[in-house]
Order: sequence, then structure tokens, then C-alpha cells
Amino acid sequence: MLPCYNEEAAIAQTVAGFRAALPDATIYVYDNNSRDRTVEVARGAGAVVRSERQQGKGNVVRRMFADIDADVYVMADGDLTYDPKSAPEMVRMLVQDELDMVVGTRQHVAAEAYRGGHVLGNKLFTGLLSKLFGRSFTDIFSGYRVFSRRFVKSFPVLSAGFEIETEISVHALELRMPVGEIVTAYGARLEGSESKLSTYADGWRILKTIVTLYRIERPVLFYGSCAALLILLALALSVPLVVTYIDTGLVPRFPTAILVTGMVIVAVLSFFAGLILDTVTRGRRELRRLFYLQYPSPSAKR
Repeated sequence: MLPCYNEEAAIAQTVAGFRAALPDATIYVYDNNSRDRTVEVARGAGAVVRSERQQGKGNVVRRMFADIDADVYVMADGDLTYDPKSAPEMVRMLVQDELDMVVGTRQHVAAEAYRGGHVLGNKLFTGLLSKLFGRSFTDIFSGYRVFSRRFVKSFPVLSAGFEIETEISVHALELRMPVGEIVTAYGARLEGSESKLSTYADGWRILKTIVTLYRIERPVLFYGSCAALLILLALALSVPLVVTYIDTGLVPRFPTAILVTGMVIVAVLSFFAGLILDTVTRGRRELRRLFYLQYPSPSAKR
């Protein structure tokens, strides 16, 4: 599966590379409103070409996962930056080890393959994901992944853009799926092919996605942290009030006392909201897990 947007320069070689590496596979190219000849070139290379009109990689992945029915799914980008020769080993690892996802961890083979800002951002977000969810991957933003059928069909894609890889990673972590990683070469783009990723705009969207997923999947910790912060602020504001009251028996800063009381009330409500939402989240997670278990592992199809 190859999501594409304006990849006329690279899509033919990408399709040819994966066709050579996986001769028995059907190569799907999902075009996302390209303004160049991506569709014509992909068809000429022998790929099955389909279109997704809603702009954004997340929208394309949602459509691919919904439309395609297979036992094993290989997803990469259509810009020839990922090495198709790694695909057979990734598939073998998925099936042999009965995994649900194998991530192609990128190893840069050219200095111009990866911008410095992206390297730093990847490390920061990978570390953040590990801190928030307890586990992570070496390269959470890799677009080169192999999935089992039960992963794809149990994954409710909500993201619209490049934050999709983050959502995929959290889905695997939250359902405690068996996953693996394999190092794969990551090359520079061909001449005429340009990156669609905006370092700051997409980085901000990814950060918001991580925080949102943490709020949804870890409501007790999220709302409990908010409650703890409010309690600490309320205590800090109340110290002068308590000291003045002990000395004089008066509360001269009445508005501050009201503010402190309100902060404590909100903190208590926040904590109990986290407890209630945790029950809801647990139920949703159980439903996803049950739906996931309806499908056999990849090795069961052999």
C-alpha cells in the first residue's frame, strides 16, 4: 500500500521495487489529489490505483485499511526513500514470530535523507511517548510498516494527517500487541520529489495528538495530574491566608480565599472525572481487544 501525493518522479521506481521484492503481492497506490502525473505513472508501472479525496495521509490510510482485504499489509511511502528489499524480511518476521506489526526503523544512508529538525523531533517525541505510555518504538514516525489483518481491522483511524504514525503506535501499545522492529535503509528523495511534511506545523499537530491520546487512554493520570497541579497552586495561595488568619483571626483577602476554594473544588471534580472516564476507556479498550481477537494471527493462514 503506497499513499501518494505528487510523486510522479518516484512512484514508478517505488512500484517496481516492491513488485520485485514481493512478486506475489498486489501493489496498491492511493492517490491523494495529486496535481501531477502520479496516477498515470503508477498505472503504467502496473499498480492498482485508487483515490482518496480528503486531503491528508491519515485520511488515505483510513481508506486503505477499509478497502483492502488481505492477510498481511505492507505500507510504505511512494517516494522511494524506503528500501523495498527489506519488505520480505519484515513480512517473514511478522508471520514467523506471530506479530501484529513490524516497524521499519530508518537508518539514513545519505546525509540529505533526513533534515536535522526531523531527527531532533523524532527523538523528542519518541522519548515523550515512552514517558507517557511506558513503552515506545525506536522510530515512531516511520511510514514503513507491516501489519497483520487483525491489527488493520481493529484500528479505528481518527487522524487526518501525518500524525497517523503516532496513532498507529499508540494503538499497538494500548492493546499490548506483539510488535517488532527491523532496521532498514532510508535514502534521499529523487530529484523532483519534495517532502510534504512541515517541521513545525506537523510537529505541533503530532504533539497535540500525543496529548489527546494520553488524555483519552490515560484519563486517571491526565486528570489526576491536573488535579494535583490545582491543589499545589491552591496550597501556595492559601499559605499567606492561613498565616494571616493565625496571627489576626481575620481573612482580609477574601477574593483569594474564594479562588483557593474554587481551585480545590475543580481539582476534586477533575480527579473524579478521571476515575469515571477511566471506566469508559477500559470498556472501549476491551471492545477493541475483543474485535481484534476475532481475527487469526498471520501464521494461522499458512
